[in-house]
Amino acid sequence: MAKQKNVATKGAKSGRFVLGSDGFAKISKVEGIELTPAMKKRASDARTKGLTAEEYRQAIIRSHRKG
Repeated sequence: MAKQKNVATKGAKSGRFVLGSDGFAKISKVEGIELTPAMKKRASDARTKGLTAEEYRQAIIRSHRKG
């Protein structure tokens, strides 16, 4: 019988967690950062398109490029 890999799940045991957009917005507000409508739309579009983290970063970079 083959050994099974012990895959850590996200949670308290692994020390990882996922912060949703609502939670992120609340924390950002405490820090004095507010998402603009353009930022909210870009995030929504990325979720709809199913972009990876790297693709989403590239979309953000493209939106801030000059010329």
